[in-house]
Amino acid sequence: MSADHLRVVLCWHMHQPEYRDAKNGEFLAPWTYLHVLKDYVDMAAHLEAAPDGVRAVVNFSPILLEQIIDYAERVRAALDQGAAVGDHLLASLLNPDLPAEREQRRALLERSLHAQEQQMIERFPAYARLAAMTRAALEIESGADYLGDPHLADLLTWYHLAWLGETVRRSDQRVHALMEKEHGYTAEDRRGLVEVIAELLAGLIPRYDELAARGRVELSTSPYAHAMLPLLIDFAAAREARPDTKLPAAEHYPGGSERAAWQLEQAIACGDEHFGSRPVGCWPSEGGLCARSIELIGRHGFAWTASGQAVLRHSLGTDDPDSEELHRPYRLDQTDTVCFFRDDELADLIGFTYKDWHGDDAVADFVHRLEQIAEAGEPGRVVAIILDGENPWEHYPHNGIHFVPALYRALIDHEALELTTFSDCVNNSAVPVRPLPQLVAGSWVYGDFGTWIGDPDKNRAWDLLCEAKRACDRKIAEIDDASRRSASERQLGICEGSDWFWWFGDYNPAHTVAEFDVLYRRQLAALYHLLDEPVPESLTEAVSHGHGRPELGGTMRRARE
Repeated sequence: MSADHLRVVLCWHMHQPEYRDAKNGEFLAPWTYLHVLKDYVDMAAHLEAAPDGVRAVVNFSPILLEQIIDYAERVRAALDQGAAVGDHLLASLLNPDLPAEREQRRALLERSLHAQEQQMIERFPAYARLAAMTRAALEIESGADYLGDPHLADLLTWYHLAWLGETVRRSDQRVHALMEKEHGYTAEDRRGLVEVIAELLAGLIPRYDELAARGRVELSTSPYAHAMLPLLIDFAAAREARPDTKLPAAEHYPGGSERAAWQLEQAIACGDEHFGSRPVGCWPSEGGLCARSIELIGRHGFAWTASGQAVLRHSLGTDDPDSEELHRPYRLDQTDTVCFFRDDELADLIGFTYKDWHGDDAVADFVHRLEQIAEAGEPGRVVAIILDGENPWEHYPHNGIHFVPALYRALIDHEALELTTFSDCVNNSAVPVRPLPQLVAGSWVYGDFGTWIGDPDKNRAWDLLCEAKRACDRKIAEIDDASRRSASERQLGICEGSDWFWWFGDYNPAHTVAEFDVLYRRQLAALYHLLDEPVPESLTEAVSHGHGRPELGGTMRRARE
């Protein structure tokens, strides 16, 4: 295409934290496999069916890839050999005999209600009836006793049917038959559904690999466990955008620069192993960048990275949200990596607004906004739209099937727009890279790091991590066994993930905070066990509680307050 086209990059970011218990390998929460079934599968299918010329960047965090592969192997082994699945929810769907113990049944009943009410429960009358009965029974302590095995079997089946991708529901005859049956699901029915799940899990990474081979997808990566590199390197980075940020009691994260490098090294190795090629780009966790992290990303051979436009505005010293300078790639002085900056408004429209619109109207509005950008500036600009590829769609009718494919078609058919990738922009002389004299550290959320540090609960979580890191520094050199030493380093990396800090804070919902609070403390305790160190008493106490009701449950945040 000619140089005067406005280049548009859609980047879908896929990530989940480590949900496995390091001691026994059990998955403590089911979100990895559920998002595979519903979101990662649908997003692959939309790209496979899109018109020629449609391209996108798909970013997988390495720790997510490892869990997907583990699930695929476990579910296949469970079906073929009767091995343990290692996930209580999935095992209950598969096993002919349902749990008899009251607390186990209550936990399954509660978990099987964790779905978006309008689009995933009310949409299916049979599931809605089961959900209403379940909620009524759970209002009393012994309520689980009133709901027998037929009810629990039907509820488990419908929960998983609701978590299937829309493309699967429309194409798989086995799923059609189960949905038409509506109730009275047998052990054989449930096993058949697990067969579908096994196929989707096993086929996911090969599908994206094939899309990459066809040029439909550029695959990129993030730090191994989705760690916030600038905060590992220096807590004080949080004060560049918000000077009043209260920092943890620990002055800095011990050896943070080396740990940030480890996160990137492991990400590269994971890309080589699971996709057979070294990723060219790095979407830093939550778009978190500072000058030192950009330098580190460049030293590890990444050609591009990205953040949010609030970071760019802070760095350029402009408050103009419509500045022509915002849709340009930049290179920070003394570094090699090209930085792109997401259009926060367009990303937020997909993440929060268009779910309530008719799909065609949403696409038309989105394209109109791109046309306005195209008309308002000089050639060579790039509009980067980067957002979760997993969390928006449960709030859309039919998991976004009326929006995403129509968006691809509209963008590829438009005469003034070119759908492309970050790597192609880097390698295109028609896309000039501008110098950036300074970068004010921040993330795509408000252009700062307040989502991960500064709150008393978040700071306490950092202090617990710093204490664990100091223990690791004392003990790891004494570990002679190479595999145990490697496992300790990996476990430390898991504890460094940004998701734990995201959820801590009173403004988040209590049930989600509680789940991640337990997960975080278990991951830290596992590190102490690997180091053969006593687990501190402080890890028996909750870090955070939460009592808020954030938009869309807090899984996503708007870029602007």
